[in-house]
Amino acid sequence: MGENVREVAERILFSSSLEDKLLLGPREADDNFCGKAIKTPQFPERPESLTISDRGIRADFPGPSQITNDKERGIMMHFLANHELLAAELMALVLLKFPDAPKDYRAGVYEAMREEQMHTQMYLRRMRDCGISFGELPLNDYFWRIVSSMDTVMDFVVRMNLTFEQANLDYSKFYAQQFRVIGDTGTAAVLDKIYQDEINHVGHGLKWLRNWKKRDHSDWEAFSGSLQFPLSPSRAKGMVSFNSEGRLDAGFDDEFISQMKISSQSRGRTPVVHWFNPNAELYSLASVNGTEFRANRFEKAIEEDLEILMFAWSRKDDVALFRNVPSIEHLEKLQSIGLELPEVMSCPDLDGRKLGGLRPWAWSGDASDLLKPYEQAVSDRVPWQWREPVPETWLSKEIGVRLEENLGIRDPTSRFCRNLSEVRDVLKGNAILFKSPYGCSGKGHLITKSFSKEVQVWAEKKIQLHGYIVAEPLLQRVEDFSVLYEIQDGEIECLGMTQLINDSRGQFKGIRLAPRFSKMLSPELSEFLFKEADFMAWYKEKIPSAILKLLSEYSGPVGVDALVWRDDQGKLMLRHVIELNVRMTMGRVALELQKKLNPNGWSDFSVQRKEKYKGGGVILNDPDEAKEFLAIWESHQGDSTAFIRK
Repeated sequence: MGENVREVAERILFSSSLEDKLLLGPREADDNFCGKAIKTPQFPERPESLTISDRGIRADFPGPSQITNDKERGIMMHFLANHELLAAELMALVLLKFPDAPKDYRAGVYEAMREEQMHTQMYLRRMRDCGISFGELPLNDYFWRIVSSMDTVMDFVVRMNLTFEQANLDYSKFYAQQFRVIGDTGTAAVLDKIYQDEINHVGHGLKWLRNWKKRDHSDWEAFSGSLQFPLSPSRAKGMVSFNSEGRLDAGFDDEFISQMKISSQSRGRTPVVHWFNPNAELYSLASVNGTEFRANRFEKAIEEDLEILMFAWSRKDDVALFRNVPSIEHLEKLQSIGLELPEVMSCPDLDGRKLGGLRPWAWSGDASDLLKPYEQAVSDRVPWQWREPVPETWLSKEIGVRLEENLGIRDPTSRFCRNLSEVRDVLKGNAILFKSPYGCSGKGHLITKSFSKEVQVWAEKKIQLHGYIVAEPLLQRVEDFSVLYEIQDGEIECLGMTQLINDSRGQFKGIRLAPRFSKMLSPELSEFLFKEADFMAWYKEKIPSAILKLLSEYSGPVGVDALVWRDDQGKLMLRHVIELNVRMTMGRVALELQKKLNPNGWSDFSVQRKEKYKGGGVILNDPDEAKEFLAIWESHQGDSTAFIRK
């Protein structure tokens, strides 16, 4: 009489002989002697040569470019054989730990267990052909650590069938094709067989997920809601091309596949948490006045319509906190144009995960309050885990004026006006651009040549609200530009430069980018900036040094806006500092998008009113959901001279 299911499972889990572990049980084994539930062992019994290494060493999984080498192919087979053996051992554990599971379920697990034994045997044969012996390389126990702690059969289904085996739908199909390309049809055939078996294993798990899930839950809700950290939906797809066909064959519906395709979560690097708070200046103003900031319709629209811009500077392993999570369809669209998606969350529920940093648009009070609960979750290796709001003046126009003063710049500079008398003084014979201290993108500006009743009313209102206004001479603008920096650990790095497209009032219209800033300049401008104005010395040395002294103990993004102008004699002049922005900026957004979407070409980035949009480019936010604003990206090809402003 042959072995029953329990005896086969015990042999696979507890035998110290590899031959015994891989000996197939009867195809139709009796399952009427289930016995009592066992406790989970620390690890399956193994021959001494196959124990998990505690020496802190590991072998790297070979990439597609390495598999032309026999040894590297053997290393890959070694990895995969261990994974298949672990899968067989875990299936044996399920049969022994949950003897009361439904008979049909146990029959499916038993069949899959036999197939995992066969997969191990096939990998071992290919491994030996490549000159590698099982156990001569370090072995990992990741599958066991993650799956064996299961409390229910549903846990096993979600962790093993629908996570690790689902991911293998991507890996096995991808590498089967790679081996065919290099002429290794034997290994390709092995992977083809495993791929077909994995479809069945995943399908078996999906069948029981549907049996056991809550009736009002979709497959996706049941799956994603059952995963526990460190697992996430992103673990259920391979780090190779996404295989929709295999998932359809396994029985997943279109919604599940779409959700899976866009899912993202860190696979080792601790994620940075991002938050978009573009009204930081207004929050700071409210703090100055001891009031509570209440966003109006326009300000709410900026927050909600443009939070998709976090995708520009976040990485795929990061977390982006959204007020309104974008639709699956729109996220798939962004993926299709080349953006890597971070993990998207609608509420800051991070499940006790370790974090690699906190990154708001600006460290104003709203961001500090939101991110404070995660201070302890940030790795100790991050220079600061959380910070109090930056001083309000750092988010005002005052910080730019202080930078000018510290640099000793004597070209036309800004001036504070704290009363109407000072407003009258600066207007004597001059055209002046007045700015609200806590405004951004050119909002709250006033241009005038004389002190009128209108100017008086505007100035009184602004001074009462802000404490002062900033006056600067109205210049004949030739070229607006922005220089982007990152401060970290007391050091400052220049990341790049962008061309700002502003109107005569200095209001933001858009940004132009090229592989090199100098490529965007006319010969006249290039000659002036890089020879006469000593451009590089200012923006690579003098200004960064002054910023570090001014912003003590700050880490994060910084941007300096500047411009080239003409005097009355037509001579080009440099206004070294127009504003200092101690936060993320639209220039930084554009620079990061350029790196991801069009690193070798010309590009335009703009934020446009939805009602005035006339087409063209790629809309980064969802136009169907946008209330007021659209973020537009355009990549250009062709003769660069067409983009240079004369």
